[in-house]
Amino acid sequence: MKFQDILGHSNQKDVLRQSVDNDHIPHALLISGPCGVGKLALARAFAQYIHCTNKSNGDSCGKCPSCLQHQSANNPDMYYVFPVAKKTKPKKGVSDDYMDEWREYMDEEPFAPYEKWLDKIDAANSQPQIFVDESANILQKINLSNFSAKYKIILVWLPEKLKEEAANKLLKIIEEPFADTKFIFVSNEPQAILPTIYSRTQRVNIKKLSNGEIASFLSQKYGLEKDDAYEIALTSDGNLNNAINGISLTTETQEFRKVFQEMMRKAYIRDIRSLKDISDGIASMGREKNRRFLNYCAVMVRENFIYNLQISQLNTLGAEDRQFSKKFSPFINERNIERIIKEIDRAESDVSRNANAKIVMFDFAIKLIILIKS
Repeated sequence: MKFQDILGHSNQKDVLRQSVDNDHIPHALLISGPCGVGKLALARAFAQYIHCTNKSNGDSCGKCPSCLQHQSANNPDMYYVFPVAKKTKPKKGVSDDYMDEWREYMDEEPFAPYEKWLDKIDAANSQPQIFVDESANILQKINLSNFSAKYKIILVWLPEKLKEEAANKLLKIIEEPFADTKFIFVSNEPQAILPTIYSRTQRVNIKKLSNGEIASFLSQKYGLEKDDAYEIALTSDGNLNNAINGISLTTETQEFRKVFQEMMRKAYIRDIRSLKDISDGIASMGREKNRRFLNYCAVMVRENFIYNLQISQLNTLGAEDRQFSKKFSPFINERNIERIIKEIDRAESDVSRNANAKIVMFDFAIKLIILIKS
């Protein structure tokens, strides 16, 4: 994995690159940010750059023995730590027991969706964690001599999953590491990391990918038309995993568009009976699909607000949506945009907590009657 293979994040790449070039690599680095933005891939590219023996133009060469070992996740000076599900048959409790699954996962899922890792290790109803046995395993590896590189690297994916007793065993070595050892932590939820670990790290924060970056990636990799790529990017919330999944959900997007537009039309004419039928239909989709629909609503409301402001360079509506928005966007303005988004967020929160979806969606639809005429 090279820096050039990572989508976006040019400033963060520069920071990481310079730390290596100046030999000021933090002893414990935390790369954190939302899901689906390429944090794990960036951490791997950083580790490969550290170990590369033929760096050029600010990137690893991808050809030296060290780079080739990194690309197959077999570099002897690179250790991976990640949450696992403890099993008794066979007994598995440390990352080394899952390395075959981990290599497959990194090859198949470069943007590291956590739910796919759960599937890969057949976690079922268990909650994968980084157990105390893992800490003993790490300490044992740190005491080994380096194979060929100046630094051995411990990459910890999702340190928020560290059990407290496991974290406590690592505190001293993270605070006062061996000169030849570097820790790289990769986190989706840095606020959930134990403070004693978090405070000992130097941090690089990763932001969501822009709609333009995601659309460009989808067009180049999957050959999508520009408008189709933007339409998928709009509902991805800066998460490339969502966008990739969205390629197979184009029919769902079309369904959401139809329901959203019909709901707004019926709210405008105060057709309560039709709104009740629409709400029941949305509720019948199921909880996760309800949440995706509400996310679609939030995106479309924001896009119509921008369309209403007539700032074309900020607007990324597809052709079909623009046709609807010509008439609808004047009703999304500075007087109601915040309240509509608040109601969408409230509905999404209620649905995610297993509230009655029919009641939640009908309540949201009724509130729209008032809000879109504000």
